[in-house]
Amino acid sequence: MSTALFLSPHLDDVAFSCGGTLARLKARGWTVALVTVFTRSVPHPTGFALACQTDKGLPPEVDYMVLRRQEDRDFAARMDVDALVWADLPEAPHRGYDSAAALFTPPREDDGIGAEAVARLAPVVAGLRPDLVLAPQALGGHVDHVQVARLLPSLGEWASRTLWYRDTPYAVRQPGARPDPSLPAGLRPVVVDVSAELWRKVRGCTCYRTQVGFQFGGAEAVGPTLAAFQQREAVAHGRTGHAEVFLAGADLAPDLLGALTAS
Repeated sequence: MSTALFLSPHLDDVAFSCGGTLARLKARGWTVALVTVFTRSVPHPTGFALACQTDKGLPPEVDYMVLRRQEDRDFAARMDVDALVWADLPEAPHRGYDSAAALFTPPREDDGIGAEAVARLAPVVAGLRPDLVLAPQALGGHVDHVQVARLLPSLGEWASRTLWYRDTPYAVRQPGARPDPSLPAGLRPVVVDVSAELWRKVRGCTCYRTQVGFQFGGAEAVGPTLAAFQQREAVAHGRTGHAEVFLAGADLAPDLLGALTAS
């Protein structure tokens, strides 16, 4: 049985970005592991960190990350995820990125979270021994996404077994966004038809109740937004239906390409 490791910066990124591919692989008998990096509860947040929850209608006394981890559990249950792992590291607003603008600047020199993330993730990856790794391109330049994209080479030799996913909804809002320059050179698109899995992706995404209002304008908008976006992704690559599009090296293992693209 093959194993796919879906690496997520935050508790929702995999669902929004490549939940259809997750559902496709699971339906084909793969073991699916969802590993999220920035999941830590930080007691008594203040300033911008506190605003990140109050602007979503959550009062200051609520542990925001407890809610988000429960949403992740709900997603994992709905999508039949086999392994759910949280690296328990703090999000950027708890590491000195103190404004919305600061979240989209290059990693600070004093932000050592990359090395800490590698230390947390290396034994997880070694234990899972995945056949395929899916990681963010860091479209939009959110510093947490950038940190995750840049740590992958430190986790082992996965270049020929990595798909780089298009961070969504950044890819919806910024169609011309470019991948982080740390990604390997010579990557090419891999188009995965998720037409049959789109409804499952949408249902999974609605598990992230604290996020869908802020990210999509409400739970009722998730389906139409993602359906239109995945259709545009397909058309952009000469396809019909609905697609999730990845970047991969020219040496992507043929067996993986077949599992992803075969009818």
